Amino acid sequence: MESINARSMINAAAADTTADRPVERRRRLSQAALAVTNQKVRAAYSPIVIAGAVRVADFILLSLVGIAIYFGYVARLSGFNWQYIAAIFAMAAAAVMCFQAADIYEVQVFRGQLRQMTRMISSWAFVFLLFIGASFFAKLGGEVSRLWLSAFFFVGLAALIAERMILRGMVRRWAREGRLDRRTIVVGSDQNGEKLIEALKVQDDSDLDILGVFDDRNDTRALETCAGSPKLGKADDIVEFARRTRVDLVLFALPISAETRILEMLKKLWVLPVDIRLSAHTNKLRFRPRSYSYLGKVPTLDVFEAPITDWDQVMKSLFDRVVGALLLVMLAPVMALVALAVRLDSPGPALFRQKRFGFNNERIDVFKFRSMYHHQADPLATKVVTKNDPRVTRVGRFIRKTSLDELPQLFNVVFERNLSLVGPRPHAVQGKLKTQLFDEAVDGYFARHRVKPGITGWAQINGWRGEIDNEEKIQKRVEFDLYYIENWSVLFDVYILLKTPLALMTNSENAY
Repeated sequence: MESINARSMINAAAADTTADRPVERRRRLSQAALAVTNQKVRAAYSPIVIAGAVRVADFILLSLVGIAIYFGYVARLSGFNWQYIAAIFAMAAAAVMCFQAADIYEVQVFRGQLRQMTRMISSWAFVFLLFIGASFFAKLGGEVSRLWLSAFFFVGLAALIAERMILRGMVRRWAREGRLDRRTIVVGSDQNGEKLIEALKVQDDSDLDILGVFDDRNDTRALETCAGSPKLGKADDIVEFARRTRVDLVLFALPISAETRILEMLKKLWVLPVDIRLSAHTNKLRFRPRSYSYLGKVPTLDVFEAPITDWDQVMKSLFDRVVGALLLVMLAPVMALVALAVRLDSPGPALFRQKRFGFNNERIDVFKFRSMYHHQADPLATKVVTKNDPRVTRVGRFIRKTSLDELPQLFNVVFERNLSLVGPRPHAVQGKLKTQLFDEAVDGYFARHRVKPGITGWAQINGWRGEIDNEEKIQKRVEFDLYYIENWSVLFDVYILLKTPLALMTNSENAY
């Protein structure tokens, strides 16, 4: 019996180049825009996640220091007392709350030194004064070891200072690498755009990196350079630009009175996984203060927000890695049997790659068990598989009907990390409805790609899987996928994952 190894199977599939790569429909960009897209850009780190991680690190660090000193001195002399442990955890939690009140859990503060140190020292001293005061009124002052209390204060303070020095170095390095910048493009290359960019640039400690400006006009009203930022192209170029380089924020400098122009551009831009805001710095019409979000002191109105960001993204990533690895181990025997059956049924590799749309419309290679004869394999899925398709092998019909051919996509989740366990299904790049590509047949189709695609999804467990031979089927898939994106939660992912086996058994009439 042949031995089946995950890495060797992936490599064998990667070596299979039986077809040419697809011809991608890409919009031509200006030289200025290409100069930006050709720059090497690293993945961004979320300031919200960094601040949350520092809070957790502070609590753990202070707890460990207090417990270590307690067991090293107090417990050795007078035995274990759980009240000390409770007091240590309470003081560590109080310190985190005081640090939060002192506004030192901000990435901009982490970059500095004097400001965060003075605030941290005063907050840590306040926690001890609070503890001493509570001990006095509870008449516990004589029972608390003064040596332990003094050592906890000074050693804890030294540990906090050392931690902040290390953190300062890390944050400054991330800043130099551009990982903390919000890569921003401005829409509106006119006087409003100039005023907006100038207002953003004069702010201290701004995390905005303004890449350039776009405009929807060709006449002389569109400036070639806007407050030192180059014009990169027309508004129609933004989608292609944002798919070639990282863009975090699209900021409209147009006045609210330009309603028609804004709506026309939003119809094209909402498919991108970016924040879209409307600047309100020149608007005479004023809303309630709570209606605004601020970039420094510049008021903006939120139009669209990137889905699944910050801690949501961390939770989804952990869910994929942990549960995906467990599923891969549990299903390894099944996958080995399927691979053996595929090899015995017809000559050729057990796995093959197929080009699919990934996050933000990137082209990715998705692994599947080969269900067709090797010489008739269709890595681009240019021809839809139909009922009784002669290209499909005997084993292929079974594994397609039961979706066992999709199991190798766990390699994408665990090793490649370009798929999620749950998400919109990654359609083939040449997937068509009759003679039209899917994105031509359905308005807003690419909005499905604002999140990472998945092995299973909300559309699939609701019966929308298999062959797409009419407009309703692709429209329903997009509709259910967008609902999933807008209502995502970890529990929603768990529900879809648990419902998938039953859905595969009851909704297999369209899977050939």
